[in-house]
Amino acid sequence: MEENKVSLTALISAYARAYHAMHDSPKIFNDFLAYHLFTDEEFTNMGRNLAEALKFFDPELATSCPDQESALAWVMRTQSTPITLSRARYTEDSLETAVKQGVQQYVILGAGMDTFAFRRPNMLRQLQVFEVDHPATQALKRHRLSGLGWEYPAQLHFVPVDFTKESLVTALKRSSYDPHRLSFFSWLGVTYYLTRDVVFNTLRSLADIAPAGSTIIFDYLDTDAFVPERAAKRVQRMQEIVRRAGEPMKTGFDPSTLAADLATIGLHLRENLGPSDIEARYFQGRTDGYHAFEHVHFAWAVVA
Repeated sequence: MEENKVSLTALISAYARAYHAMHDSPKIFNDFLAYHLFTDEEFTNMGRNLAEALKFFDPELATSCPDQESALAWVMRTQSTPITLSRARYTEDSLETAVKQGVQQYVILGAGMDTFAFRRPNMLRQLQVFEVDHPATQALKRHRLSGLGWEYPAQLHFVPVDFTKESLVTALKRSSYDPHRLSFFSWLGVTYYLTRDVVFNTLRSLADIAPAGSTIIFDYLDTDAFVPERAAKRVQRMQEIVRRAGEPMKTGFDPSTLAADLATIGLHLRENLGPSDIEARYFQGRTDGYHAFEHVHFAWAVVA
């Protein structure tokens, strides 16, 4: 990410959560606070721009789509929103399980416009929450929170970090993060945009700074997503649109070797959900167009 540039993908993810909370039922993930992090003008403009994206995703359908509302609904339900919703649901469901097993710290890497600390006050009795993100994106979020007048919970800690200048471990060490307490790390929507070496170096640093039994949840694309003759069309289009936005996707992983790869850096792969698993768990029986995304996987790793 460029210095002082707010992450566009973070804003789109927040918009997707807000749209789903406002328009869809039943909820896959109910982020009923996400809408408030936008100004009315921003929310309207983003909806308009996303509806216009239908011309890129499906030009033929765009010519027959009757209005902006219909176009936006199609884009929301068939493009990247299902990834955003299902990985958030998977993470927070897993977090609830981990808290029952003694986890006391929740570290959200690439937090963006995450609302957990305000949306789940019942869980803050047991958790310290650390939001780690690029300084520009985090500054925008804090500005919005101040404008809303929302009081920061005492358990919420902001950790700005520019990875071109500082390591994650260094950033956490200058915060109130306690390396001796069981921790839960979520790393969503980020691995796609990094090199393989950076991903594994980051995971290794988490394994080093957290005690045994700590959890890391992350999502990833499989290697087929980067092979044109194997990649699903909507994944190819998703890659193209973020490339045009200046945030190109770079890396995929082989699900069949991930367990062995993680073992070399001190992590045990507890669960590795593929698209069919995600479809069965979060989308089965829906008739509104939401389905699991091809090539997207969710990994649950534990510090050995």
